[in-house]
This record gives sequence, C-alpha cells and structure tokens, in this order.
Amino acid sequence: MKKRIYLSLFAFAGFFSANAQSYLGYTHDNYAGVQGVLFNPSSIVDSRFKTDINLFSMSSSVTNDAYGVKIFDVFKDGYDFDLEAKKSFSNANNAAFNTDVMGPSVMFNIAPKHSLAVYTRARAFVNVIGVNGQVINDLAKDDMESFPEANVGSFNGVGNSWGELGISYAAVLYQRGQHFLKGGITAKYLQGVANYHIQGNDVTMEFNEDLILPENSTYTTTGSAVYGSSQDFETNSDLEIDSKSRGFGFDLGLTYEWRPEYTADRADINDLKEVNKYKLRFGISVTDIGSMKYEKGIRNLYNLNDTFTQDDLDNADGIYDLYTNKTVINGTVKSYLPTALHADVDWNIYKKFYLNANGDLGVVSKDKLNQNSIANRVSLTPRYESRWFSAYIPVSYMDYSKQVQAGLGLRTGIFFIGSGSIISNAISKSSRAADIHLGFKIPVYQKKAKDKDQDGDGILDKDDACPTVAGPVENNGCPWGDQDNDGVLDKDDKCPTVAGPTANKGCPWEDKDNDGVLDKDDKCPSVAGPKENAGCPWPDTDSDGVLDKDDKCPKVKGTLANNGCPEVTTEVIKKLNDFSKSVLFDTSKATIKAESTAKLDEIVKVMNEYSNANFKLEGHTDSTGNAAKNLQLSKDRAAAVKDYLIAKGISADRLSSEGYGITKPIASNKTVEGRAQNRRVEIIVVK
Repeated sequence: MKKRIYLSLFAFAGFFSANAQSYLGYTHDNYAGVQGVLFNPSSIVDSRFKTDINLFSMSSSVTNDAYGVKIFDVFKDGYDFDLEAKKSFSNANNAAFNTDVMGPSVMFNIAPKHSLAVYTRARAFVNVIGVNGQVINDLAKDDMESFPEANVGSFNGVGNSWGELGISYAAVLYQRGQHFLKGGITAKYLQGVANYHIQGNDVTMEFNEDLILPENSTYTTTGSAVYGSSQDFETNSDLEIDSKSRGFGFDLGLTYEWRPEYTADRADINDLKEVNKYKLRFGISVTDIGSMKYEKGIRNLYNLNDTFTQDDLDNADGIYDLYTNKTVINGTVKSYLPTALHADVDWNIYKKFYLNANGDLGVVSKDKLNQNSIANRVSLTPRYESRWFSAYIPVSYMDYSKQVQAGLGLRTGIFFIGSGSIISNAISKSSRAADIHLGFKIPVYQKKAKDKDQDGDGILDKDDACPTVAGPVENNGCPWGDQDNDGVLDKDDKCPTVAGPTANKGCPWEDKDNDGVLDKDDKCPSVAGPKENAGCPWPDTDSDGVLDKDDKCPKVKGTLANNGCPEVTTEVIKKLNDFSKSVLFDTSKATIKAESTAKLDEIVKVMNEYSNANFKLEGHTDSTGNAAKNLQLSKDRAAAVKDYLIAKGISADRLSSEGYGITKPIASNKTVEGRAQNRRVEIIVVK
C-alpha cells in the first residue's frame, strides 16, 4: 500500500487558512456601502448612500501558525518550500480557510430612518485545529525517514462551502441631541454546496516511507477518528449540490454615534444625509448565528486501535479499506456557521481623517465536530475618506499567525482594492498570512441639502407654518390637534373629547356582559365568563362534573378523584393480567412467541381506554436453573413486553418494567403446574 494511506488521513489538514474577517480595513469606511452589512447590519441606515449596488466583490486570505514564507518568493522559479520556509511546528498547529464572494447586491433607503439590503454571497471556510505539525511535515517529505511511532494527537478539521441569500433591515432606534443609536438585523437563507469534517482523539501510528515490514512484524495505530462529508464521495466523486441541503442564519448589530456638533443652533445636523455627523462611533455585532444540514451526508466513526500485517498493507487501496473497524452513519450531517462577535470604535480625528480600532472574536467551540470558526483578530486602521476616494492602512494581529500585519487599501467610488497584509508580505521573510479584497459597484450618493428643514417633516422652512415642530403637508407642516390626548388625532377620532384606543378610532371599548373582558377580546360578549377563558363560561364536555379546564380526560367521563378520567379498577387489572398470563416466550429467552401477539394487542386496547394511567410490568420466573440468570431473564421478559407495547403506540412515559426472578412465587415450584404459574409477567397500576 502506498504512503497515501497516511496522507488520506490528513487530506483535511492542508495549511490553507483565512483571516478572521473579510474586506479587512474596508468595511468600517462610511462609504463601504452594502459590504458593511456583512459585519454589522445596522451600518446601512443613515448612510451616505441613497443606493449602493455591488456588481461583484471578493475577499480571500491565508494564514497558519506552522509555516512562514516570503510571499512573493513563493512564485519564483526554483523556490523550494520545504527548504526555504520557516517552520514553527508544535503538537497542536492550527489553520482556517475563508473565501468570500459577494454577487449582485443592493442597499437602499425605504424611509428617512429605515433601510434595506438584499445580497447574494458565496463562501468557503476550512478550519484545522490541534494538528501535530511535525507529523504533517514528515509525511509531506519525499525522503521521509522511518518512525517507530508518531503522536498525531487530538485534532479537529472542517471544510464547508455554501451560498447565502441575505435580507437586512436597519432602523434609527434613538435620536436625541448628541446621541444617536441605530440597529439592524440580517436573515439569510443558506444553500449548502459541500462539506468535509474530521476529528481525531489521541491518534498515534507507526510508519515508514515504503511500508515494508520486517518478517513476522506488524503495523499498529491507536485512537479513534470521525470522518464525514456532505455526500459519499467514495462512491461518487462528482459534486452534487442538493437543494435540500440548506439552513438559516442571522446577524445582529448596533451602532452608537456621539455627535457633539449638535447644538440648539445646529439642530438640523442630524438630518443632513450627505455628511458625516459623529466624532466617535461605537459598533457591536454578532454574525453567522445558524447552521445548515446536508440531507445526503455520510459519517464514518473509526476505531483506530488495530494492528496490521504486511498482507493487510499490500491488499488495501487506501485508509478506508485498511480500517474496517468502523461505523458508517448515512443521513443528515449538520454543519455550524462560524459565529463571531465584532466590536469597533471609529474616531473622526480631523475633518476626513479617521482612526478605527476593531476586534473580532470567535464565540463557538473550535473543538466541536463540524464547527467552523474564525481566528481572533484585533486591528487598528487609520484612513482618509471622501465621497469618491478613500485610503486605509490596516495594522492587525491574529491569534493563528501570531504576527503583526500591515496592509493598504484604496477606494475610488466604483472600484476598491486592498489587503490587510500587503506591506508585511513585501518586507517579511516569514509571513504566515496573506489576503486581498476587491470589488466593483455603482454608488448613488445622498444629495446636498439646498434649503433647511429644521423639524425634518419634509417641508422646507420657507413653506412650513410650524418650522420647528414637525407636521404633515396637509396641515401646512403643523401637527394635528388631539383634544382628549389619547394619541388619536382629532381628524381621525370618532370620540374626540373622550379618550380611547387607536384600534377603536379613539373611542373606549364596551363590555356588554360586565364580566371585565372588553367586547373586543370577549369570545362570548353577551354571556359573562372568566378572563382566563376569553370571557366565556368554562364548559364540561363529558358532563362528568369536572370542568374541561381541570379535566385530564375532557371527552371521557371520569371521577373527580381521578381528575375527570376513568379509574382503573381491580377488575381491569385482573383482565390485563389474564391477558399477560397468555404471553409466551421462547425457552430461556426473552423472545415473545408469535402466538402471543393477540393477547398483547388486547392489553394495548385496555391501556388505550385508560390513557392517563401508568403501568408497571413485573417479570417473574420459576426456581429452575441459576437464580442470577433467572433474575436477568425476568427483567428482559418484562422489558420485551414493555417494548412491544411502546411499539404499538403506548407512551414510554406510562410504562416501566422490572424483573424479580424467583423471589415472588405465587405457587409451589415443586410441581409443573406451580412452576408454570410462576413464569409470568404481571401488570400493576402505578399510583
């Protein structure tokens, strides 16, 4: 067998990886537009755009904590990665992969304080956690030396690709003086494309390059592993996108702005859409809450504690053939989104110069099976921004690469391009990360206000009869009157001098039957009844004297003592046990004989008649044979009857079983007839 047996085990662990977030340094720009919704859905409201249309944009990046290279040398002829890369192997190296492509997308205002965005997006994530980097390095060598034993360790890997259709809504939540708060939410439909996941627990193995074993020697591995995918690629290597492989997710975001330029003389500042109004901006969001299910998934559970001979190795085509001690589970495979917390502070230093501090934190367990996660990051980004041009220099530190990275980005209105690591990559000989983002869009900016509208009611001051108080155009910019102060304007109030709710056109609700339940909420407005029953008197459907609200069996007559349900009498128990005595089992087994099913079905009928009663099944044997085996046999037979009843629809919550072996005889074990009576399953009522 080739060395690929081992490489197959780590096919997931290629050290490709991604940054904690896409579009690093760009999304916090006030002119980022629809891209901003990907990391804080509240960003789209009160923006500098009327509409922003994304034609195409993408962000992709790589990082890891095992290999460092001079990025631009990698593309030169003759570059030897194995010799020239700076290696930092540990027992638990990490990596992650994220490519983010945004398709046709748009954001737009639907009202002065409300905005929507609709976007399409394709994403791919790969995470590798806790892999022994030295083992990976040795397996990749062409001249790999023999190992007596390699400690692969406990690792976790997941790769997931999917498409998103997202709808975002954002609104201004609070606006008073210098304080401004907005919030947003994104709901997204997820279409799964492909998924791989692998997890190992205390894996060790011994190997050499050619896998030629000395005579009479063996090859040994230990530990356990789980491997799964969105489809069975072993039988069909062609990717098949299943429309049923889908899921849902959502993002939440809040943004607070401090606007010190707001004064009594500048009360119009908050309503100017085309200019920035804050000195400090604080944003917080949680993204990628959700998961998706692959309906045609497959998962293999491997027990790696095994020993192989030379014949085993020669005859196996791959790791899947070599390890036969596995459990295969076909069906739904659930993959979890890389849920993350994002927080940033944006400081308007002077005019069009800003400084942004940002943190991205993964809030999910990176060791969880099939769980994507981000690499935690903090960044500091100075930038210059204007309507048609922005420049930014992100400086960041991420927990995987454990290096400070510096980048550069530019925006020119219809096009943007940038990288969070381009400067570091140009000067460092051991970069562990590289990224790039770019995009094309059509921005439609807010127009500059030509005339003042102090009260923001859409009527310019020169035409407004009440320029400092908002009012409708139908009333010349003045508010409508409300004599009774009930919130319903007099023009719409049917009872203008008596306060009443809006739903009743300003008039108070009536209560004709005086039962304390208003007619609008009263299901029986002409007959008094309690509030708990929507104003109707309580019924007694089965006329047993127990009201339906207290009746556990409202359609069957019963007794007050048994909460309106019929009581299980001694005669009923006798009837059940007469049936149970006819239940026969195979000799010395808990297998029910076929001829007993009729009696068991009779027991089901009786139990269904008393649907609120609970029963205990007690198994007994005669004294023949070993007492301990008889005890277990009695438990198994009682459990077998219980399982049969459950399979026939009796709730498992109503049944329990126990075995007593030879301890409770009801006849003498010295006679054939007595022993036959002692071999029984009894049914009792549990009070």
